[in-house]
Amino acid sequence: MSKELSSPHYLNLAKTLVHTVHETLGRTRDLKSRLPGATDLSPLSGGLRIGKEDETGDDCDGQYFHYNAMWMYALNRLSIAAGESYYNNHAMVLAKVTHSAFVYLRGSSRPRMVWKMSIDLDHALVRSEGNLDPISGYVVFSLLQDAEGSTKLKDEIAEYKKILDTKWEGYSSDDPLDLGGTLWVAHFFEGQERWATALMKSVGKTMKELYGGSCGLLEQPIKERLAFREFGSAVGIRCSKNNEIGTYAEQIVTAWEDGGRVPVPQRRNMKSMEPIDCVMYAACLVPGAFTRSYLQ
Repeated sequence: MSKELSSPHYLNLAKTLVHTVHETLGRTRDLKSRLPGATDLSPLSGGLRIGKEDETGDDCDGQYFHYNAMWMYALNRLSIAAGESYYNNHAMVLAKVTHSAFVYLRGSSRPRMVWKMSIDLDHALVRSEGNLDPISGYVVFSLLQDAEGSTKLKDEIAEYKKILDTKWEGYSSDDPLDLGGTLWVAHFFEGQERWATALMKSVGKTMKELYGGSCGLLEQPIKERLAFREFGSAVGIRCSKNNEIGTYAEQIVTAWEDGGRVPVPQRRNMKSMEPIDCVMYAACLVPGAFTRSYLQ
C-alpha cells in the first residue's frame, strides 16, 4: 500500500504490526515473558508461536515452520521497502532458530523436517513433513541471505536443497492454497533453476484441472468452498503471470465478491468472512510485495 499510494503512513503501520507480533506471539501465552531463548534485543530468538486458542489438544498452540517462514519473508520485504536492515537481521535470527528446531538428521544425504513444534520448541507435536515446507525454506532463506549479502545461511539452504531435490519431481496436491503457495515460492527461481521452472509448469497444469471445466472448483457452490484457500490460489496465479491460468484468479475473486451462484439467503458474502479470508482477499487483489520484482 505504501508503494501503491506513495505514502510512508503504511510503512509505519507495518512497523507497528511487526512490533505487536513480536510482543505477542514472541511471548508466552500469558504474555508475561518472552519465549525461551529470546530477549528484548533479540525477540525472535525463541521463535514465534501461532497463537491458537487452545493450549493443549489436537489443534493447540505451537510453532509451525510455514508461519515462521512467512514471517521471515514479511520482515525481508519490510526491510527492502523501508531501506532498513534491522528487519532482515531479525528474520535471519528467526531463520537460524527455526531451522535448528524443525530440521533433523542434518548433515545426512536426506535431512528430515517436522511440521509442528511445541511453543518452547522443546519437542515435536506433529512429526510429518509438510509438502511445501522445504521448498519455502530454500526460497525464503535464499532471499534473506541475498538481502544481507552474506553466506550465513549457506548450510541451512544446502540442507533444504537436499530435501527439495528428492521431492519436487513427485510433487502433487489438490489443495488450492498449497498449489498457490507452490506457484508463489517457485516463481522466485523460475527460469533460473530447473526444479522451479518444472514445478511452475506442472502446478499450472494441475490448476487447470482443478478450476477448469464443468466439474471444476469454480462450478461448486460457494458454501462448499473455503475463501482463504482459493484466494491463496489467486495470489500464486497472479505472481506466476501464467496466461493460461490467469483468468482463474479473476473468477475466484468475482465468485466471492458476488456470493456465487447460490440463492441469496445462503450467500457467504464479504461481510461474513473471517479475518484470514479478508487478509488473503486483500493480498490477491494487489499481490504487490509477494511478487519477485515489485520492490526492486
